[in-house]
Amino acid sequence: MEYEKDKVDQYTLALLYLVRWQDGDSSRAWKGFDWETMNRLHEKGFISDPRGKAKSVILWEEGFQEAEKLFQEFFGKKK
Repeated sequence: MEYEKDKVDQYTLALLYLVRWQDGDSSRAWKGFDWETMNRLHEKGFISDPRGKAKSVILWEEGFQEAEKLFQEFFGKKK
C-alpha cells in the first residue's frame, strides 16, 4: 500500500511525545512503532538509533521540540 510517509512520520513523532519520560537530562520514548518509520525519524535527526536491545529511544532536543509541537497540533484541545 502506498501512503504519505512524511505524514506517518509526523504522527509517530507526536505519539512518541505522548509516551515519553524524563531520564536524567534526556527524554526517552518507547520504540514500539513501525521500524521503517523509526529509522526515518532517526535519519531526520529526531531520535537516537532505534536498532539495538534498548526498548526505548532518546528524543534529541530538536525531535522533542518538534514532537511537542506536532502533538499539540494534532491532539491538543482547540480553544
